[in-house]
Amino acid sequence: MHSAALGRGRGLDVRARQLTGPIAFHGEGPFWDATRGRLLIMDMLEGAVLSLDDDGVHRHPIGSIAAVVRARAGGGYVAAVERGFALLDDSLSVQQLLPEIFDDHAIRLNEGGCDPQGRFYCGSMAYAQTPGAGALYRLDADRRVSTVLEGVTISNGLQWSADGSRAFYNDTPTGRIDVFDFDGDTAAFTHRRPFVDLADGLNPDGMAIDDEDGVWIALWGGSAVHRYDADGRLDQVVELPVTNVTACAFGGDDRRTLYITTSRQHLEPGTQLDAGSVYAVDVGITGAVPFAWAG
Repeated sequence: MHSAALGRGRGLDVRARQLTGPIAFHGEGPFWDATRGRLLIMDMLEGAVLSLDDDGVHRHPIGSIAAVVRARAGGGYVAAVERGFALLDDSLSVQQLLPEIFDDHAIRLNEGGCDPQGRFYCGSMAYAQTPGAGALYRLDADRRVSTVLEGVTISNGLQWSADGSRAFYNDTPTGRIDVFDFDGDTAAFTHRRPFVDLADGLNPDGMAIDDEDGVWIALWGGSAVHRYDADGRLDQVVELPVTNVTACAFGGDDRRTLYITTSRQHLEPGTQLDAGSVYAVDVGITGAVPFAWAG
C-alpha cells in the first residue's frame, strides 16, 4: 500500500480541455463505444444515456436512474438503472427490463463495469448515503444476479488488471482505492487490502485503467483526476476547473484520450457554470479496452 503523498514518477500536471458545455446535471459513467466511434455518458439522476458523436449530443431516456452502460457481446447494450438491469438495443432504447435486484426505494445503483470473462457488475448506495447500506452485485450471462460485497456505502469505480488477477475498487467514503485478488473462473473476490490511501479530504469516485495497469481516479470535490502507477504511486494529475469530478474513461481511435465527466450536484445555483460538462485530455498512455457483457 502507498500513500498519495509519495512523490510522482512522471511529474506531469496537465489541464483537461472542455469538450462540451454543461450537458448533464450529474454526468457519470463515460464509456467509449468503439463499434460506433462515439462516447456514451450517463446523466445519472435524470435517467438518460447521452451519446456524443460528430452530429452532436443525443439524449436517450432509460429510466429514473441511468447508472452505467456497457456493450453486449452479441450487440446492443446492458445498463444499470435504479434497482436493476436493462437491456438496450443498438439505438440505446430499452429493450427489456430485468427483474429488480432489490425493492428498497431508499437505495439505487451507482457504478460498475465488466470483468474479463464478461460478467457485469454494479454497486449500490443509499440516497441518504447511509453507511453500509449498499452492496456490489454481479449479473452473469445467464441473467442470474449474485451479491459480491455487502456493507458498502457509495460503491464506485471498478477495474481489472491487464492479467485479470486483480480487481481495483472504490467505496468512496473510505478515502481509499482497494485491491482484491480475483479468480476469473469462479468470480471470487478475495484478500481485500488497501492499494492507495488518498490524502485527507480526497474522495475517490469513478475509475479507469490503462495498459500499464495505471489506475486513474476521478476525485469528487477534488477538481482533478489522479493516476496511480502499478505500484500505487501518484505520478500524474489532470486538473479541471470544476469541483465535482465524477468518472473517467479512455477512448478515441487510439484509446489515448481520457474523457472525464463532471456534476452540478450540490453546487450553489449560479456557480461553476461549466459543471456538468465533459472534458478530455491526451495523457500519452493507451487505455485498456473495456470488456463487453457476455449475455
